Amino acid sequence: MKELRFDNLFVRELPADPVLGRHVRQVHGACYSRVEPTPVRAPALLAWSPEVAALLGLDEADVRSQQFAEVFGGNALLPGMEPYAACYGGHQFGNWAGQLGDGRAITLGEAINLQGQRWELQLKGAGPTPYSRRADGRAVLRSSIREFLCSEAMHHLGVPTTRALSLVATGEQVVRDMFYDGHPRPEPGAVVCRVAPSFIRFGNFEIFASRGEEPLLERLIDFTIARDFPALAAERDPVARRVAWFEEVCRRTAVLLAHWMRVGFVHGVMNTDNMSILGLTIDYGPYGWIDDFDPEWTPNTTDAAGRRYRFGHQPRIAHWNLWQLANAVYPVLQQVEPLERALVGYAELHEAEYRRMMGAKLGLASWRAGATDDDTHGDGYLLDELHRILQAGEMDMTLFFRRLADLDVAEPDPVLFETGLDAGVFYAEARRAAVARDFAAWLRRYAVRVAEEGVPVEARRARMNAVNPLYVPRNYLAQQAIDAAEQGDLGELETLFDVLRKPYEAQPGRERFAAKRPDWARDKAGCSMLSCSS
Repeated sequence: MKELRFDNLFVRELPADPVLGRHVRQVHGACYSRVEPTPVRAPALLAWSPEVAALLGLDEADVRSQQFAEVFGGNALLPGMEPYAACYGGHQFGNWAGQLGDGRAITLGEAINLQGQRWELQLKGAGPTPYSRRADGRAVLRSSIREFLCSEAMHHLGVPTTRALSLVATGEQVVRDMFYDGHPRPEPGAVVCRVAPSFIRFGNFEIFASRGEEPLLERLIDFTIARDFPALAAERDPVARRVAWFEEVCRRTAVLLAHWMRVGFVHGVMNTDNMSILGLTIDYGPYGWIDDFDPEWTPNTTDAAGRRYRFGHQPRIAHWNLWQLANAVYPVLQQVEPLERALVGYAELHEAEYRRMMGAKLGLASWRAGATDDDTHGDGYLLDELHRILQAGEMDMTLFFRRLADLDVAEPDPVLFETGLDAGVFYAEARRAAVARDFAAWLRRYAVRVAEEGVPVEARRARMNAVNPLYVPRNYLAQQAIDAAEQGDLGELETLFDVLRKPYEAQPGRERFAAKRPDWARDKAGCSMLSCSS
């Protein structure tokens, strides 16, 4: 296996916990604790991403070597690696939770590739750290498969995300109570190697603000700007530089949330410790994908009562989380107005990006604003009506938009959405019948709107198919891959992973991966709702 070149700025320039060891403790005055992965019995490679390997300068021979499994299973270190677990806090479900930190993630180091790009390598499920609280620091195969699949699927969908290099089995059992209902059972363990330019979160700043450790807070802000936002580092005035940084964080978050809404992704646990300072999707826990369109749906069993993190509420939660970040950095900036202005900018930019992306999904060359929100001639009204019909009709979001590209605008026929793979986009005949008249009327109105733009049919179809995926990592597909992998069959995982690398392209022979959720999966564990341990 090739050696990697490391330049570990985080551990070199920021203060470390002076106490060594894995024992659980409160860590003050430090950004991280030095801790090595806990070795496992029999590390074995299960899956890997060729694209991420290439980013790091590794080829297939490197990845398939036993040394690779040993390193990325947690049994060995490469020269230059300096492993640590980061200290951070966070607001969880709207409440301050105090110190959290990397409880089962250990960063190995910052690898520099041949292009000079910086990539942090982090093992999830690598064993206990000082931040593990009452947990064992391990991860089970099912959650690791979900993280591996979705990290790479999101990248290929064009959504900002952390990446996944590898999935390694540990050869050990991990005891988990999947739904916290008093039924723990042993499950196969695994380790995912996550890759990102930075794993710094909103919570990294919140913890120091909460403790009044303002010099350390200031130091972390300036470090983050210098390393991860180099375009801003040239600003000589420190206040202006930090304000510009916060504005950029707001901007990236606004774009990220618009992408989530575009593809139907539901994070499930948008705590501030699960928000990336780079505007990346991070921490794939109880996430889910919208099957039948429902803004009220959450995949997280822990959130089932309050539905704080439901699909349609995600942009507001991101705004709330940014407010918490603003509160955290205020002691350093000492200016309210620039922070408030940046937060207003988030809302404005998100709305603009959302309109742009949804307009593209509809095949519109431009977005036509109405005179008011209720103006029936505006595209906002057209979209709102569509969402109402999609929800009332229990229609599959992904398949609807994909088929919309094939609509004959000269004769808009609802039959297009009622036939084909798995009998169309509706999940229940009664729901289809209930919206039939409204749906037909909407298609006619939409057809008129599209015809007004005069875009050639093939150009419109190509443009729509470039933003409306055919394949997404539906919950039931991931669960089928998990079920097979737990029985020793990796074929389903390998095929699904390959399909998701080309989500916008029709792949002959793989039509089943584009099918809507089957009825058996509606309430099956892992296919509908999941817990935070999933």
